[in-house]
Amino acid sequence: MVDVSVVFRALNEEKWFDDALTACRSQKLDNLDYEIVLVDSGSTDRTIEIAESHDCRIVHIPKSQFTFGRSLNWGCEAANGKYLVFISAHCVPTHDRWLQDLIQPLIDGTAQYTYGRQLGHEVSKFSEHRLFAKYFPEFDAVPQRGFFCNNANAAVERSTWEKYRFDEDVTGLEDMVLGRQVVEGGGRVGYVASAAVTHIHEETLAQTQKRYYREALVLRDIMPEVHVTRFDAVRYFSAGVFFDLLAAKRQKQFLRRFREIFGFRFMQYLGTYRGHNEHRRLSRAQKEAYFYPQLPKQHGPRTEPAMLREREVVQRRAA
Repeated sequence: MVDVSVVFRALNEEKWFDDALTACRSQKLDNLDYEIVLVDSGSTDRTIEIAESHDCRIVHIPKSQFTFGRSLNWGCEAANGKYLVFISAHCVPTHDRWLQDLIQPLIDGTAQYTYGRQLGHEVSKFSEHRLFAKYFPEFDAVPQRGFFCNNANAAVERSTWEKYRFDEDVTGLEDMVLGRQVVEGGGRVGYVASAAVTHIHEETLAQTQKRYYREALVLRDIMPEVHVTRFDAVRYFSAGVFFDLLAAKRQKQFLRRFREIFGFRFMQYLGTYRGHNEHRRLSRAQKEAYFYPQLPKQHGPRTEPAMLREREVVQRRAA
């Protein structure tokens, strides 16, 4: 049995995966050993070849059985570590102590579930840079108030995962579902700012809308007190565009970023509004469309959370 298992999920992630694995293989740990596990959901590019070149253990999950939570559960079952670390295949650790920093609260017993900072890349949209700065600040919170967390860069004790496991039916936010169970069970979630990764998104606007839609479907169940009305969506969209453009103007990027900001914020709140207000059961075909989107070769099926205000609501409600 190893000390730490790093679990990736991937679908056609060849563009950034080698960088991610190279950064993982360069980690310096304090007398701990680790392994890397890939859960692949049907890649047709060089993802598998890249994983093999970095000596990863590979688990294949069929498209027909894929959900975000199930793929992580399969990865955890295949892993041998006492500490289970989750990172997106388009996230690259920023330094060689990322892994030690991320799991240190688990070792110390100050948290049972941790997540680290996320930074935008030069290809990231302007609004996403601002969202990363909002949700993943420069200061630690170990433990934090509430159950907000994000599996693009996270770690959990094996015993905690075995107790709760990831929900295999949700269309997203399986990290927050588990986080809520941990907190309600008397455990703690911690945020580690020093455990930073560069999170690289290259989504189309349609994919952005789907991301926020499928995550809003789950949010309305785990946080029913949060309901986004049409008025809310218009107000948040207007505020998001206004403050993004103000920031872009300060950075002398107003004209270059105007259309991008407008499009991203529109799709963000269109998806959020739809997910909060559509009260229908998803058909199998619809679920597959949201779980297994048609993505560019370099991109995988998982993204970060879909809310502008939910982190503050989470913290306040759990206080």
